[in-house]
Amino acid sequence: MSARRVNSKTAPDGALAAQIEQLVADKVTEKLNGLLATVADTAAQQAASRQPQTANRAAIVVFSSDMDKVMAAFVIAAGAAAMGMEVTMYFTFWGLSAIRKTTRLRHKKFVEKLTCLMLPSGPGSLGTSKLNLLGMGPAFFKAIMKKKNVQALPDLIALARESGVRFVACQMSMAVMGIQQEELMDGIQYGGVATYLADARNCGITLFI
Repeated sequence: MSARRVNSKTAPDGALAAQIEQLVADKVTEKLNGLLATVADTAAQQAASRQPQTANRAAIVVFSSDMDKVMAAFVIAAGAAAMGMEVTMYFTFWGLSAIRKTTRLRHKKFVEKLTCLMLPSGPGSLGTSKLNLLGMGPAFFKAIMKKKNVQALPDLIALARESGVRFVACQMSMAVMGIQQEELMDGIQYGGVATYLADARNCGITLFI
C-alpha cells in the first residue's frame, strides 16, 4: 500500500503534461510560421527586384515614311510620355526619313546618291499613305490640320523630344539607304536589332508603325 501511495504522489498529472506539451508545440509552430513568413517575404522582394518593370515602358518601331502614319507614331509617343511612360522610338528603313534634317551626296557612291535623292529629305516632305495626289495631298491635309488647330509633324517631333522620348536610328538601315549620321537630327542614338530586342522585351507596349 505504501509503495502504491508513493507512486501516486510522484507520478505527473496526465492532463497537465498534455497541456504543457500542447503549449510548447504551439510556441514552436508560432515561431516556425513567423520564420517561414519572413523567408517568403524576402524571396518575394528579391524576385520583384530581379523582374524588369514592363508596365511603364513603350517601344515604337517607325518603319513607314507616310506622313499620317508617322504622325500617329509621334502622337502615341508624346501621349505615352505625358502619362509618365519611358518611350523609345526606333527608326528603320523608310522611317529614317522622319528624322532627317538634310541630304548630303558627297563621298557617296552613285547608288547611295540615287537612293538618297528618292527618299524624303525630312518630316516636312513626307507623303501621305492615301490621297497623296501626286504630292498635293500633304499640303491639303496640312491646311486642314492648321485650320483645326492640329499640330503639324515637325511640332509633334519637337514635343516628343521635349517630353523625353528617346530616338534610335537603325545602323543597318542607314547603311542600306546610304544615310549618314550627319544627315539625321542632333541627339539621335544609334543601334541595331539587338538594341531594340533588349529594350522591347522589357516593355509593356510595343508597336510597329
